[in-house]
Amino acid sequence: MHKLFDDTEVAFALKSDSELDRALYLFKLIQQEPLVKIGAAVAKFALKTQLPVEGVIRATVFDHFCGGVSAEDCLSTIDRMYSKKVHSVLDYSAEGKENEAQFDMVMEKIIGILKFAKDKKSIPFAVFKPTGFGSIEIYQKISEKADLNPKEREEWNRIKERYQKVGEAAFQSGIPLLIDAEETWMQDAADELIERLMQEFNREEVFIFGTLQSYRTDRLEYLMKLHKRAKKQGFKIGMKLVRGAYMEKERERAVKYGYTDPICKDKADTDAMFNSILTYMVENIDDMAVFSGTHNEESCYLLIQLMNAFKLKKDDPRIWFGQLYGMSDHISYNLSKEEYNVAKYLPFGPVRDVMPYLIRRAEENTSVAGQTNRELRLLKTERKRRGV
Repeated sequence: MHKLFDDTEVAFALKSDSELDRALYLFKLIQQEPLVKIGAAVAKFALKTQLPVEGVIRATVFDHFCGGVSAEDCLSTIDRMYSKKVHSVLDYSAEGKENEAQFDMVMEKIIGILKFAKDKKSIPFAVFKPTGFGSIEIYQKISEKADLNPKEREEWNRIKERYQKVGEAAFQSGIPLLIDAEETWMQDAADELIERLMQEFNREEVFIFGTLQSYRTDRLEYLMKLHKRAKKQGFKIGMKLVRGAYMEKERERAVKYGYTDPICKDKADTDAMFNSILTYMVENIDDMAVFSGTHNEESCYLLIQLMNAFKLKKDDPRIWFGQLYGMSDHISYNLSKEEYNVAKYLPFGPVRDVMPYLIRRAEENTSVAGQTNRELRLLKTERKRRGV
């Protein structure tokens, strides 16, 4: 297969010379792990003490990784990307507040996004995190099959109601809903709710997508069991497939509480798990839909090969490639040029509330071997091609 992702002219067609320079500067900073740690600490302190740093943050890291402070604020970015056939997944990324009023507000925000996206081909999905709809402690208790007191039972019922409301809104609007995965110790409860929504709304088409984190050793087995239940009960499966975002936390907890580490032993095993799940889903595509969320070139090539092997059209509506906004443009835009279905996760929200997300992105780019170096290499290649 030819090297599809090497064309930097296509990858950075939407970036001006100054935007290219800003991205280069930003990734050079992110490359320095001590600097990222210091910067994260300073940003947290500045926001906590109400120092006026929002302008600086907005002009640098926020504008690179986020679409804006509101859905409307994201429209110019959405339209620019869609001019190159790259779709947007509006991701309300505000974090850090946990109370019933906040959970209700997030639910209303997701329903608002579904309404906002209804007549826009550029926004084919909505998304939410389970802990945006309820506290992790309640999910954990349900996952562990622990007894709930009356107040906790009431909280769990409200979480179920929120899932039901957004599931109905997704179905009525015709916009599929991607539901993220989180820590293993709370995920069983979320999976239970997601499966109920699939059973109700994924009868003819897929409107509800769960998420499989392939760094978990049990996810292919889980998918195969879910597939059996789905065939028996007559519903289709939707899954976003990712590698995972909580590895260090998972390992530390397994050691602390003395249970078997639920995470693959190394990156090679995680890659193998991702590719095995992806292969299984394409082999059973008549029963499923897959959103392949990855910045890994080899996994993207594998999906292309699988689609060719099963004679699937490039724009088969059951198969999507996905990357994060601000990263891996060489994958997203070269795939879209070839007419595959491609979407970028486009985070938005108030600058202060989105900071935890931005700090994670910086730390992730620092810790993932080769990722930042790849971004820098591609940006430098494009600058050289332009002669700037």
